[in-house]
Amino acid sequence: MNNMRPMRERRSFDQHPCFHGKASARWGRIHLPVAPGCNIQCNFCNRLYACVNESRPGVTRHVLKPVEALTVLNRFLQQRTDISVVGIAGPGDPLCDPNRTLETLRAVHAAHPELLICVSTNGLNLPGHIDELVAAGVTHVTVTVNAVDPHIGQQIYGSVTVNHRTYQGLEAAQILLDRQEEGIIGLKQSGLMVKINTVVLPGINTGHISAIAAKVSAWGADKMNCIPLIPVHDTPFAGLAAPTEAEMACIRKSVSSYLPQIYHCRRCRADAAGLLGADDAAGCASF
Repeated sequence: MNNMRPMRERRSFDQHPCFHGKASARWGRIHLPVAPGCNIQCNFCNRLYACVNESRPGVTRHVLKPVEALTVLNRFLQQRTDISVVGIAGPGDPLCDPNRTLETLRAVHAAHPELLICVSTNGLNLPGHIDELVAAGVTHVTVTVNAVDPHIGQQIYGSVTVNHRTYQGLEAAQILLDRQEEGIIGLKQSGLMVKINTVVLPGINTGHISAIAAKVSAWGADKMNCIPLIPVHDTPFAGLAAPTEAEMACIRKSVSSYLPQIYHCRRCRADAAGLLGADDAAGCASF
């Protein structure tokens, strides 16, 4: 009796709906919220992530254990044939506690080698983990880069924590920038697709987006996604106004000569499941 599992065709890189707008109408993704901790305190982020009615990055109903994540994924894939990507995007940073993330990724890749695997990170802990990500089947990485000048970065980040030591101010911003550069260059040397997310913060980094685009392009990044600030209650940037659609269009046009721009981002929750903009409520609720 032949008990071998039938071969399943590997999804192609251009079937990642978040990296390729044309793919978003046909292919969906599922985010597995297994990463609760974060090693950076951003001045626009509130880590109260158990929000049912809020749709923004970092929000989830529940945090899954790695062993639970594969069960959730298997159940969801029994209902859907249009999923091309499994991602880990929070609710914290996937590499703050890399063991949880890597355990999940290895299990997903072993069970579903046909799927693309994506990780979204601030890049602080990328150095030292790139080979492990590649071995776990990761194909795409999104790195959030909000400044390439530490004098601007220190206005955005309250603190960063590396090897159980917390840094603040200019030193913190420089450490983050150096590690983002090393990580992104390393990812590209390993053959992974890299997208840069940049949160547009009026009055803070709006005049700096072109410099970010030029720098990350030089590091080898493939695409850029400029994201308008979502003001969040009880954060240092709660009083900032979100940039307008016209302002965002102008920014994207001004930096498009450096990197292809993403125009279809839906700023997904950490437990998003289904097509972009049409998440499967039953899938999310199953978390």
